[in-house]
Amino acid sequence: MSAAQFIASADAAADALLARGAPVGQRIFDAVARTRAAVGCNTNLGILLLVAPLAAALEETERPLSVPAWRAATERVLARLDIDDSRLAYRAIALANPGGLGDAPEQSVHAAPTVGLREAMVLATARDSIARQYAEGFRDIFETGLAALRETPAGQPRLATLNAFLTFLSTWPDSHIVRKQGLAVAQSVTRTARERHAQWRRALAQSGPGAAGVPLDAWDAGMKASAINPGTSADLTVATLFVSLCLEEPGDASHASCEADPPRTGTDSVS
Repeated sequence: MSAAQFIASADAAADALLARGAPVGQRIFDAVARTRAAVGCNTNLGILLLVAPLAAALEETERPLSVPAWRAATERVLARLDIDDSRLAYRAIALANPGGLGDAPEQSVHAAPTVGLREAMVLATARDSIARQYAEGFRDIFETGLAALRETPAGQPRLATLNAFLTFLSTWPDSHIVRKQGLAVAQSVTRTARERHAQWRRALAQSGPGAAGVPLDAWDAGMKASAINPGTSADLTVATLFVSLCLEEPGDASHASCEADPPRTGTDSVS
């Protein structure tokens, strides 16, 4: 995949994700279908599963926009998810055909769902970090992710993004790696991420942004060579950026621009 495909995917999916009044399942399916038509492969399924409920909640969030109000609206959206949302989300997953997708003892995506989308996600919480967001009201986005973005110096969006990504990757095993290479490999990556994150923080503190990437270069190349893709950590990072950038919009008029043009960072991996 190329960077151009990820950007094209974000552009293709934006209108579907932000379709006013659309159910969450419809947003997911339409965004996947448009992505598939634009680039012919799965670049962003995790992102779409995360952003769709957040975008739906954004429509009914009180102004001025705040984290507590958005979280409360997100919880209301999640509580309303029904079996139609499940059916559409399952169709979207089948269409995207993500790598490493296996089976499950209950509510497998390879069979017709019999419960609402949140209930189905709850069953997958232990093995999937995206499902956990549905179960826990997107706590990892609103708490862990936003805190990581705000830890870095102001005016350094690249560093803030990288800090959020490394925070997610070093806190729990990446679900995409678990599916593709197994839990042992994912746990090993998490341990290494914890070490590299600490090195990166020290380099940033001592030498500034110019040297902060050095401890990561060889590690990144090694993961690529081994086809290890921490894609779920990237998905969580993009969803966090979506929330953060919308929260930064000052007032209703500017907020409208957030709805019309979400962050163009659609990716299933961070390079």
